[in-house]
Amino acid sequence: MSPDTSPSPAKPPHARPSAAPAQAGWLAPVPLFFVVLWSTGFIAAKYGLPYAPPLSFLILRCLGALLVLVPMVLVGGAPWPHGRILRVAVAGLLLQAGYLGGVWSAIKIGMPAGLSALIVGLQPILTAFAAPLVGERVSPRQWLGLLLGLGGVGLVVYAKISLNGLSPAAIGFCVLALLSITCGTLYQKRFCPHFDLRTGTLIQFAATALVLLPLAAVFEDFGPTLANIHWTPQFIGALLWSILALSIGAIFLLFRLISRNDATKVTSLLYLTPPTTAVMAWLMFGEALSPLGLVGMAVAVMGVAFVVKK
Repeated sequence: MSPDTSPSPAKPPHARPSAAPAQAGWLAPVPLFFVVLWSTGFIAAKYGLPYAPPLSFLILRCLGALLVLVPMVLVGGAPWPHGRILRVAVAGLLLQAGYLGGVWSAIKIGMPAGLSALIVGLQPILTAFAAPLVGERVSPRQWLGLLLGLGGVGLVVYAKISLNGLSPAAIGFCVLALLSITCGTLYQKRFCPHFDLRTGTLIQFAATALVLLPLAAVFEDFGPTLANIHWTPQFIGALLWSILALSIGAIFLLFRLISRNDATKVTSLLYLTPPTTAVMAWLMFGEALSPLGLVGMAVAVMGVAFVVKK
């Protein structure tokens, strides 16, 4: 079955109503799967960044995703977004190069992970302010949920917030990431919300790789020999996970959510990323879960429920 996200044609009056509940049942777990997969991005960065510069890691991630997507497009005969290829590429540059490049570069040069999560956590608030640009309205209850979600994230990362290693460059990279993912989400929602996931994602990763290549060559000595990469088992595992679970799985789910939901609702799910990552870090690395962090998790979940619940 084609994963095309374009709207389905209108059904005749005599069509059976069973299709809608079935579709709703399939879509119900999508936000949960997205949050879990998206949260593993920080775990992959923790494993991979010690062995590769951030832009070089992202280029390899993009190239690996293209190796997976090209056969999917050729074998499946996926349709191309004719007349919207440039717009899809621009959205990809903002969501991939701008956001991931900004966050990973900030962490690489010393930005504390907790403070980075808090800065990027402002995205749902910014998206809500800009919602009228894409024809959406944010209700008072949703505003309350957004504030609760941000407060919950603050409580979760409070113990990890530190100013050690902080620099203007690290702050700049985080702000770049925040603005990029906010603008990218709104841009895609406004100009190209519906496209085949296979060809659209291929376009976005190809554009991202082309933009990052010269930057990595200049600032990270990235070259054909890949001499700046340390091919340890940890790095290879992190790279493979980033390609399959994040670049294919999480991105497909994100685009599905953007095409079918309000931008504010989609971005509010990111409030659940720091709590989920904290649980993963507790299970995998033995990092402590403070009582304040547990309270923050509950507050973040409550806030997201206020935003997304009808």
